[in-house]
Amino acid sequence: MFTTLAVAARDRKRLAEISTVAARFGLQAVVGRLGLGGKGEEGEGHEPLPRRTRLALETLGPGFVKLGQILSTRSDLLPPEWIAEFEQLQSGGRTIDFEKLRPEVEAALGGPPEDLFARFDPEPLAAASMAQVHRAKLKDGTEVVVKIRRPRIRPKVEADLRLLTELARKAEQSSAEVARYRPRALVAQLGEALLQELDFTVEGRNCDLFAADFARNDEVVIPRIHWDFTSESVLVQDYVDGTPPTDAARLQAAGIDPHQLAKIGAEAVLDMVLVNGRFHADPHPGNLRGLEGNRVGLLDFGMVGTVTPRRRSELIGFVQALAGGDGARMAEVLADWTEGTRVSRRRLTEGAERLIARHGHGQIDLPAIVSDLMGLMRKERVSAPPDLVLILKALVTIEGVLSRVDPQFDLVRTMNGAWKRALFSRRSPDAVKNWAIGTLLDLSSMTDDFPRLIRAASRKLSEETPRQDASAQHRIAHEIKWATRWISGAIILTGMAIALSIRWP
Repeated sequence: MFTTLAVAARDRKRLAEISTVAARFGLQAVVGRLGLGGKGEEGEGHEPLPRRTRLALETLGPGFVKLGQILSTRSDLLPPEWIAEFEQLQSGGRTIDFEKLRPEVEAALGGPPEDLFARFDPEPLAAASMAQVHRAKLKDGTEVVVKIRRPRIRPKVEADLRLLTELARKAEQSSAEVARYRPRALVAQLGEALLQELDFTVEGRNCDLFAADFARNDEVVIPRIHWDFTSESVLVQDYVDGTPPTDAARLQAAGIDPHQLAKIGAEAVLDMVLVNGRFHADPHPGNLRGLEGNRVGLLDFGMVGTVTPRRRSELIGFVQALAGGDGARMAEVLADWTEGTRVSRRRLTEGAERLIARHGHGQIDLPAIVSDLMGLMRKERVSAPPDLVLILKALVTIEGVLSRVDPQFDLVRTMNGAWKRALFSRRSPDAVKNWAIGTLLDLSSMTDDFPRLIRAASRKLSEETPRQDASAQHRIAHEIKWATRWISGAIILTGMAIALSIRWP
């Protein structure tokens, strides 16, 4: 098993560990399905295959745990029983004794934490696959948390990424069925996520960006990063003391209105996706806090997604097509999302009509819609764009969390206000100026083609003979008329762009 992989000598020890774990959990059949030569049956009396796979990923450590976490978002690739199992990987990791972390902390901070902080608690507050968190207090009295990267984790993760990259390459070569799901692209996504999470300065910068996005919104709290203590392996930020949004009674006991909290939380997430263009990609209850004054605290910005203007328009179009029962528009959106695949337009239209028939009337159930959409993707054996999957997963997650504290909560209805904010945010002077400059550059390059178009039209007329029939002459006249209108329109737009760029210097 795995013997056909061309791996560097430095990774052979890790490869042997992976092979041992795979055999221990009876995953030979999985290896065989990937086209890598593994043999063996699942066997009677074993745990179900999804569970054994999840246990194997946990045993193999952070790199494979992160792989499982990413796979838990890919309901376009995996059936529900696999998704449910991999979602369990989102929970906290095992804690380790602080003394094992001390060398990492002292190297990063330049001294013992007991000397640098007014108080440092060696008992961990929480733990995850990549890091462990401890409470502390700065000498100015500020309560903070200290996030510490697990020791010697980077070399193991880098080895895992090399092996997974080779595994994905081999799988694509060996199995046309596996190749349809682009495993190399999945591993590339994994690698980007892992390398960013290993560097805590990336999370710190993300936190600063989100704080700037919500600087004018007092209802959303983003913890402050203390850069004097922060490095690649240690992150220090304000401690946000609040109530996890797990149930309404607990929030009410803390003096927080569950309905208001759900509204604020939803508006914050929708502003991220539809207005700001970047969003918290893992909004589970452990990363959210209900704060006094009905405010929402957001934690852990290690996993962040971005939204392009095109994707934002597609998402709005998708929901509006559902709400309006517009199958043609829905098919257009699905065509955009499966661009580059071999799915026929007829099947996309049929799939759009089924989605409309099932969900296009009454209150929109976003989790059910996304489930059916991903089921359609699996049926057609295509993978959805990774950024789209991440966005939909975040929206479904936040709806699930907020519905627990407010059963009447409706995320799609809340989108109406977010669409308006998205529209007006793009009409600000700076946004118009940027649009004008971009339009000016595009149209100025197009004007280089004007003389050529005119010469081509003249040649076309001179080359035609009197023997041409009336329909041909009509077609030529129509083409010239269209070209003239296009040129005139381009000139007018160029002038508008120049005027706008002068108006907003």
